[in-house]
Amino acid sequence: MALHFQSLAELEALCTHLYIGTDLTQRIEAEKALLELIDSPECLSKCQLLLEQGTTSYAQLLAATCLSKLVSRVSPLPVEQRIDIRNYILNYVASQPKLAPFVIQALIQVIAKITKLGWFEVQKDQFVFREIIADVKKFLQGTVEHCATGVMLLSELTQEMNLVDYSRPSAKHRKISTSFRDTSLKDILVLACSLLKEVLAKPLNLQDQSQQNLVMQVLKLVLNCLNFDFIGSSADESADDLCTVQIPTTWRTIFLEPETLDLFFNLYHSLPPLLSQLALACLVQFASTRRSLFSSPERARYLGDLIKGVKRILENPQGLSDPGNYHEFCRFLARLKTNYQLGELVMVKEYPEVIRLIANFTITSLQHWEFAPNSVHYLLTLWQRMVSSVPFVKSTEPHLLDTYAPEITKAFITSRLESVAIVVRDNLDDPLDDTATVFQQLEQLCTVSRCEYEKTCTLLVQLFDQNAQNYQKLLRSPSGITVDKTIQEGRLAWLVYLVGTVVGGRLTYTSTDEHDAMDGELSCRVFQLISLMDTGLPQCSNEKIELAILWFLDQFRKTYVGDQLQRTSKVYARMSEVLGITDDNHVLETFMTKIVTNLKYWGRCEPVISRTLQFLNDLSVGYILLKKLVKIDAVKFMLKNHTSEHFPFLGICESYSLSDFRCRTTFYTALTRLLMVDLGEDEDEFENFMLPLTVSFETVLQIFNNNFKQEDVKRMLIGLARDLRGIAFALNTKTSYTMLFDWIYPTYLPILQRAIERWYGEPACTTPILKLMAELMQNRSQRLNFDVSSPNGILLFREASKMICTYGNQILSLGSLSKDQIYPMKLKGISICYSALKSALCGNYVSFGVFKLYGDNHFDSVLQAFVKMLLSVSHSDLLQYRKLSQSYYPLLEFLTQDHMGFVTSLEPPVLLYVLTSVSEGLTALDTLVSSSCCTSLDYIVTYLFKHIAKEGKKPLRYTEAPRAGQRLLHFMQQNPDVLQQMLSVLMNTIVFEDCRNQWSVSRPLLGLVLLNEKHFGELRASLINSQPLPKQEVLAQCFGNLMEGVEQNLSIKNRDRFTQNLSVFRRDVAEVLRSDGSTDACSPDMMS
Repeated sequence: MALHFQSLAELEALCTHLYIGTDLTQRIEAEKALLELIDSPECLSKCQLLLEQGTTSYAQLLAATCLSKLVSRVSPLPVEQRIDIRNYILNYVASQPKLAPFVIQALIQVIAKITKLGWFEVQKDQFVFREIIADVKKFLQGTVEHCATGVMLLSELTQEMNLVDYSRPSAKHRKISTSFRDTSLKDILVLACSLLKEVLAKPLNLQDQSQQNLVMQVLKLVLNCLNFDFIGSSADESADDLCTVQIPTTWRTIFLEPETLDLFFNLYHSLPPLLSQLALACLVQFASTRRSLFSSPERARYLGDLIKGVKRILENPQGLSDPGNYHEFCRFLARLKTNYQLGELVMVKEYPEVIRLIANFTITSLQHWEFAPNSVHYLLTLWQRMVSSVPFVKSTEPHLLDTYAPEITKAFITSRLESVAIVVRDNLDDPLDDTATVFQQLEQLCTVSRCEYEKTCTLLVQLFDQNAQNYQKLLRSPSGITVDKTIQEGRLAWLVYLVGTVVGGRLTYTSTDEHDAMDGELSCRVFQLISLMDTGLPQCSNEKIELAILWFLDQFRKTYVGDQLQRTSKVYARMSEVLGITDDNHVLETFMTKIVTNLKYWGRCEPVISRTLQFLNDLSVGYILLKKLVKIDAVKFMLKNHTSEHFPFLGICESYSLSDFRCRTTFYTALTRLLMVDLGEDEDEFENFMLPLTVSFETVLQIFNNNFKQEDVKRMLIGLARDLRGIAFALNTKTSYTMLFDWIYPTYLPILQRAIERWYGEPACTTPILKLMAELMQNRSQRLNFDVSSPNGILLFREASKMICTYGNQILSLGSLSKDQIYPMKLKGISICYSALKSALCGNYVSFGVFKLYGDNHFDSVLQAFVKMLLSVSHSDLLQYRKLSQSYYPLLEFLTQDHMGFVTSLEPPVLLYVLTSVSEGLTALDTLVSSSCCTSLDYIVTYLFKHIAKEGKKPLRYTEAPRAGQRLLHFMQQNPDVLQQMLSVLMNTIVFEDCRNQWSVSRPLLGLVLLNEKHFGELRASLINSQPLPKQEVLAQCFGNLMEGVEQNLSIKNRDRFTQNLSVFRRDVAEVLRSDGSTDACSPDMMS
């Protein structure tokens, strides 16, 4: 289509549809046209036409986009053409400084990509793409706009060099970025700093937009230099508080000059907020510089300069009223403690004054809780780490934290309580609703609150008593004002969270008996509040308080209830006086009573129910706790009465959303663990436990037969499937699992089959049923190893086979699905089917040879269903959807291990599809996937190698077996490139990539080498010849050593020898390729 866009007007219409069009169909057409334009021979001339004669910025943007895609191709344009494109864009940008910023950005990106990808390309003994800094200096001598463009160019190049392109070998990226770091990055930083010094030296007219833009671009350039991934660690940016910047040793001089830090502190004080926050972001990186860059005296001096800068900012805090500055400054403070020890901080002369200023700043920040709430995390990180370090400080200088930490704790507590009234009265977003942030802040506070714990406890006791009394008054008063009651409930919720937090802090800080007694004082009050709230149910209920109580109970469980803790803990002293709770057995009774109460009265509130069930699940994990729990009356009640009559969340009424049913699995897992403690071989007890489910299934059976209330049946079956999955998950012994199997088969499994047939197009129904089947197939703890006289293993497999075949055939009738529908409607179900089939193949409870022997087609049918479902999925989807790839590739591994007869019987196009999926999976980032592919490939190659070896010998008697091998050999002869491609991929991984599963890669590699000796020789020659002469001889020696002592067979001993050789080979080749010399670093990877 794009080839028909001959005129400029037509191309510009394409731009309009692509960038600002509102019609989705036109935009999709425009995207197709763009792809065709990039592939057409006229692409460059059309781009030139758009740049020179285009009337809109979008025309220029389209040209830049096309050029960017053109120069990023895996097979690059000729060097001369890339040089021409680069020079053309440089001249174009220089001659048109008034271009739209997004156009300049896009064109500069093209230059950055050309420079990066051609970094090692040599012409006439010169690196032709490395003259970029010289080119930029010409821009710096021009107008302010030219200067800003030049700086943008360097900034974009620095970013591009740092950007990992996962479609290319990571070793190649690392080599380019390391060379750029060593040859250019320091010069760029020095240049940027000198420009900033010039900015400070002359009076700035910041009303001038172009001047402001220039300063912004220079600061962004410095930030990109300091954010560079110097050592190839690809640090996770989300782990912000753990960051250390690995500045190269050659940069020491820049960092040792006091003027460098002064420059950025001065810039912060001189520039408006939009720019000053960039200066602070640079200082965050300066504060994170690795410690080993300095000697001890230098580090102390550097830290002293940083602390002076902090003092100056806090003494002139006007700039911190801007949220951007405030956020960066909080990050800056957190980094000080990340990279410097408390012992070093207290030695700084200004420390006492600065810690006072930081404490006041933190208190003010906590009091203004609505201002920049996301920044508080960094301040709490600072105080948490400071307080954690107190036991390790050897310095005699006072750290003063015992003075300031209690003030910080008090400010947090009081500010959160005061916030409630404002939130309620002004109808603001309640911070308590953002539980992730609240939990994160509370976990940080728990360490700080344990410093001078007496003060924290006294404050909390006083506030709790006061608020609880006020709340009781409001409950008693007949005309209780709703707003006041809501405020009081909000304050109590915060207090319960805070008590849970400080009690949980016992695990993070050295604790004494006195501290345990204080925990008892606080815990008493929460247990009393629980009684008060529960006696008022269902009228007097508050979701926020309930969620806070569950947080408290969980913290108390972790701290004081468990197998290892002494029963005589002082925490129970006060609790036994007030509540009669003398030890953890009594506490467990209270826990279980609370759980039952919640499940009875909070059935319609999903957050409370799911958190309660998670708490029950956590309690049911330890064996010693389980033994104690089953003696409690509340547990006995649950085991006998798990019906919707007592626990409404088990109901199926339409007011419950289907996603809320998920919590039923957790409930039944915990309940079945409790049942298992005393179950033994008591089948009657098990039957009684299963009675509510039996009744439900019988109801379903009747409705199914009479064909009415289908919606109710569906909801009932979804609930039952989730319940049974929870039960099956917890049954880890052969005896108990057999009881479940006898209960479900043959009576109820056919009902689930019918449900799959009827509602195959509704994932809300099929997913729980398929997951139940996958769980039943799991031979966890050898629970499916039935007695030798039992056919149960085969019967179970037949049922699974029917279900997978039914689902597979039905799901394919849905036809093609949209991108957003394909995973939930189809791929998720397929991945669960594959997972179930894999469990059956590796479970060792079915003898698959029996099926063929007795003419039973269930095994063949399920394998055919596997193939049909596989062919309906594209290769890209196989790898793109993680759950699908993690079920398909391990399944393929077991098929190739034990069922090569089936694999070789596949039609050639299907076998090609399977082998291509293996080839693509070899380079997957997920190690589980790539390792499975290596193992599958190893089985295939070994099978082929053994067949060829047998062919060479004359058999003494006629055998049927070689037919399968013959088919595979014939296929490989017809498609020789399949194994050759995989050999190239694996060699490429070993030589050029960061190979994380070297052992797995080595196993199929030997077979591939032995089967493709000629192709291996060509790969070897291409790698050796791509290197300079001095290296060729060393590389040839490496390849010689690789095959030294390796014989022409695939015995385990021979494979182990090859694996050892490969390890040495990989290390030696990496050393050769890394060693300097004017390497042609675009040494082609072995795939090309």
